[in-house]
Amino acid sequence: MANHKSSLKKTRQIEAKRLHNRYFAKSARTVLKQLRLTTDKTEAVKILPELTKMLDKLAKNNVIHKNKASNLKSEAALHVNSLQ
Repeated sequence: MANHKSSLKKTRQIEAKRLHNRYFAKSARTVLKQLRLTTDKTEAVKILPELTKMLDKLAKNNVIHKNKASNLKSEAALHVNSLQ
């Protein structure tokens, strides 16, 4: 266990950031799952920009790697384009 006030504070900050990042990453995964399960193209077209925005924010803040965000966006766009 830490002995210094600064290290105790840093531990609290890290835990708060971890929970914050986890929440937003989970939210993005939920939207991605909704998109994958969608068979209606008009609904999927509405979800795609929202998902793209979420993934870009996560990548910008280093919650996920930028290449992972890019791969997920590409996969989602391919799915939407394949719908009829």
